[in-house]
Amino acid sequence: MLNDLRSIVQEVYAATDLSSVLEIIVRRVKSAMNTEVCSVYLRNETGAYTLMATDGLNREAVGRVTLAKNEGLVGLVAAREEPINLDDAESHPKYQYFAETGEERFSAFLGTPIIHQRQVMGVLVVQQAAKRRFDEGEEAFLITMSAQLAGVIAHAEATGTLRAMGSKSAVRFNGVPGASGVAIGECVVVSPVADLNAVPYATCDNIEEELAFFSRSLAAVREDVKRLGQSLENLLNKEERVLFDAYLGMLDDTSLAREVTEKISMGLAAPYAWSEVILDHVKTFSAMPDAYLRERASDVRDLGSRVLAYLQETTQKELVYPEKTILVGEDLTPSMLAEVPVGQLAGLVSVRGSSNSHIAILARSMGIPTIMGAVDLPFTKLNGREMVVDGYRGSVYIDPGEALLQSYQAILEEDLQLVAGLQSIKNLPCETSDHHRVALWVNTGLLADTMLSIERGAEGVGLYRTEVPFMLRDRFPSEEEQRLVYREQLEAFAPHPVTMRTLDVGGDKSLPYFPIEEENPFLGWRGIRVTLDHPEIFLGQVRAMLKASVGLDNLRIMLPMITNIAEVEIAQMLIHRAYDELLEEGYDVQMPPLGVMIEVPAAVYQAKELAARVDFISVGSNDLTQYLLAVDRNNPRVADLYHPLHPAVLRALRKIVKDAHSQGVPVSICGELAGEPAAALLLVAMGYDVLSMNATNLLKVKSVVRAVTLEQAETLLAEVMSLPDAESINRCLEAAFRHAGLNRMLRPDLGDDANI
Repeated sequence: MLNDLRSIVQEVYAATDLSSVLEIIVRRVKSAMNTEVCSVYLRNETGAYTLMATDGLNREAVGRVTLAKNEGLVGLVAAREEPINLDDAESHPKYQYFAETGEERFSAFLGTPIIHQRQVMGVLVVQQAAKRRFDEGEEAFLITMSAQLAGVIAHAEATGTLRAMGSKSAVRFNGVPGASGVAIGECVVVSPVADLNAVPYATCDNIEEELAFFSRSLAAVREDVKRLGQSLENLLNKEERVLFDAYLGMLDDTSLAREVTEKISMGLAAPYAWSEVILDHVKTFSAMPDAYLRERASDVRDLGSRVLAYLQETTQKELVYPEKTILVGEDLTPSMLAEVPVGQLAGLVSVRGSSNSHIAILARSMGIPTIMGAVDLPFTKLNGREMVVDGYRGSVYIDPGEALLQSYQAILEEDLQLVAGLQSIKNLPCETSDHHRVALWVNTGLLADTMLSIERGAEGVGLYRTEVPFMLRDRFPSEEEQRLVYREQLEAFAPHPVTMRTLDVGGDKSLPYFPIEEENPFLGWRGIRVTLDHPEIFLGQVRAMLKASVGLDNLRIMLPMITNIAEVEIAQMLIHRAYDELLEEGYDVQMPPLGVMIEVPAAVYQAKELAARVDFISVGSNDLTQYLLAVDRNNPRVADLYHPLHPAVLRALRKIVKDAHSQGVPVSICGELAGEPAAALLLVAMGYDVLSMNATNLLKVKSVVRAVTLEQAETLLAEVMSLPDAESINRCLEAAFRHAGLNRMLRPDLGDDANI
């Protein structure tokens, strides 16, 4: 059946709409499984399941037969979220007969749920007259088809195709939370020029004019290719010149132009029609068994981009930004944000990127609710659609229903009231009601971070991401360029301490001019490993930091991704070397405190030895959590497994602070966990000296700490440490916060929002 499966999948992805997809599925699955009936039921707006396509039952029943969840065998499959395989369906107590389907003739029944991101979207069913149980291979085949169908249906729901077929449901798309908060607004799709995968859906007003424009564009590109080929004629060999002939051949191909013309005649704009046709051809070539023909896919894509660039350049229209703009794109950039008029940017959604991406860092500093890594989002077809961005959970809703809108609007208003109400405590100390003091510092990387941090009463910087100035350039910044940036940061917070992390690239943080390509980047060349392998980068950065601190003396230097003592000792040697060089050059510099980040399990078990060699310890809870749990925190498919309050994480955090304090060394924490009010109480109870977080969370954390005694926090910690899993711990914390009247300081509760 493997060949059947490949063939069906190719045919499904070549289909133009959901109705065609469903017809292909029921027809081809029925044939491949040699059975008599194949049907698809999809969830509607009420949560029930409607027959949407069939090959074998009466077609008049399509759109008319509906079963509630747990009603009939189809409803039972949906409720149990697992296959049901019966040799005599009529004898099952859940069997329900619908006269209009004509299914009384069929005894054997196999139904599998269609699930997308843990939500049941429908049920795929095959039936047969003979009483027999479908075998394991057939069941596995149908499960595989259901998985393939799930993504197609989710795409159709987001783009409105399913609604046009008379069905709708509150399916959401998930990503990774980039910046917390809620945004409600209108989607504006932005994309780089000539990106075939990111052309926004658009229609044309005048079909005849659009056809003429497309024809002129092809002719212009044809002339460009000819001129390019002629200009390079003496620089290329015969084989290389063949490529230009191939391009001209494709441009002269009447079938290619005809396909685009047909789409334009249906009302599509030329750039979108062209991208659709080219991507279909790329997919066809990529799937061919012959290696030579597979390689032609890149030629088709390259030519497609050349034509698209011309089409877009000619038709480029100035984007209109609504009052509440939600900017959506495959890979958002700071320049795209800068185009939005001040005060009109409500939210951000990026298909690519992670919570550590520059755009996510910028969004957090601006307080813009953001979702990164929304990989399944069909963003090109969402321009102008109403959207809800839930930056707390990492969820995106397109065309939300009235109930969902009301729920999120209430959260939005509560958030605004909460921030306004907390301004009164910004100049008060962060201490428990029985006067146990804890320092609240901030994580920064941009000037916007600095300004907001000072406004919110930050007492220092626990993490300054020095990689941000590196990310903003197209080359390594010079020592003097770095000094100026670092000086600005140190002056802004003086006399408060500023902890500068040495360059931390690799993993999900890359520099365009220093690419690191690895099979497993999170376990590869990153952090201190890179800079110790390139002492010229490390020494230049340390010299810039030391120079920037002259006369201020509020610098602290922190080493990322430490896994052994040797790395610390080598780094110390290099720092002392840079310090001695500057003294010899006449600079009046002071040796700053040196600390290490504990981010990997190996460092947890060497915390005491590390503390004995440095001036402070700082925990990077984001990386530590993902390494302890073996969960990529930037992968939305496993985001539900990333639990910062997992018992193993909490035990590691408590061990670190105990071992560091045994050496008389202070401990800070600068991961996202420090900015979570409930987690902050546990960290205070554990004995952490400094909590460092995004500026937007400062006042929430301070408010919670000031509302309890240290004894209450320690009692809560003791209860939490006895619990077996993250779910129990979260429930315990939520109950404690409700009891204390602090529940709104936690992530807002939407209840079972999947069904709103």
